[in-house]
Amino acid sequence: MGRTIASLRRRPLWLMIGGLLVSLAGCRDSSDQAGAPARPPAIVDVVTVDSTAIDITESYAGRVAAYRSAEIRPQVGGIILARSFEEGSHVEEGDLLYQIDPSRYKAELASAQSELALEQANARSARLLAERYRELVKSSAVSRQDMDNAEAAWKQAQARIQAAEASVQSARINLDYTRITAPISGIISRSSVTEGALVSAAQSGALATIRQLSPAYVDIRQPASSVLKMKRSGNDLTADVRLQLEDGSSLGEVGTLKFSESSVDEGTGTVNVRAQFDNSDKLLLPGMFVRASVVVEHLDQAILAPQQGITRLPNGAAQALIVNADNQVESRPVEVGRAIADRWLVLSGLAAGDRLIVGGLQKVQAGATVDPREQNATGADTQ
Repeated sequence: MGRTIASLRRRPLWLMIGGLLVSLAGCRDSSDQAGAPARPPAIVDVVTVDSTAIDITESYAGRVAAYRSAEIRPQVGGIILARSFEEGSHVEEGDLLYQIDPSRYKAELASAQSELALEQANARSARLLAERYRELVKSSAVSRQDMDNAEAAWKQAQARIQAAEASVQSARINLDYTRITAPISGIISRSSVTEGALVSAAQSGALATIRQLSPAYVDIRQPASSVLKMKRSGNDLTADVRLQLEDGSSLGEVGTLKFSESSVDEGTGTVNVRAQFDNSDKLLLPGMFVRASVVVEHLDQAILAPQQGITRLPNGAAQALIVNADNQVESRPVEVGRAIADRWLVLSGLAAGDRLIVGGLQKVQAGATVDPREQNATGADTQ
């Protein structure tokens, strides 16, 4: 004991103080570790995924076509005496458009009517002679040959009457053709002739064109793959069609598909599809270029996920982080289709009821416990 005390007395004072400090520090570290609180779970924003019914649309180029169109052409030749319409105005079916000089056709009608009257008189004489010969042949006053000749003359007279009646009808039709009327109702174009112009039935150019604008057609070149998708869904001739006009505005009316070609264009791989619009405001004009959005498929239980909740891996695959019932993070590989507004159409990997992490992704990883905060569709915290 005396030796130990002596050896301690021989140690430097600074070495003893250092050892004491190390002992005190060790005790303090042990006390701090025992009393330190656990780190709280990371707060993340989640959106509960739900299924909804949606329409899948695709956009195509289209051209407006008139519902009905009629080129005005003369049926007979002559001088234009008058034009009875205002260019660019609306005309009704049967309205007088042009008047061709009818003088020659009136004379032809009068000549045909005179020829008919002459033939009718000749036929009456032939009929009376045939009737008389029928009675005389009974008493052998005339021969049977004379009677047969009289009967034949009467029948020939009847045939000439029919020919004369046809001539009268033809002349009356030609006279009526001097009045050129509107075959349909619609907007009439500018006139290619004026009063005093000579026209003929064989001319190649139309005098004017009438187009019916309401309703109106839109011809769409649709890829064959989209047509097949619509046919499989039973939506090929009942789909709604919406239009974007050349100035970027949208047409307020909704059209419907009315017709689809039965063949595919070998050069473009497209099918011509026709949609019909009421066009009550006359905004659609024939030849106008439009963009048509067509409903190609209807999904009753589609999964739409916010785009910020889907991430892309370096290999191009998509994944989502969800929060399970134990508030733990799970990684899910997902397959997404098209973008619809600010959401992805999820083809596989997510189901209704999954809580998808849309905020705080950089703070968590699979397996971590988190504190989920529910967000609504607009991104506001619902808690």
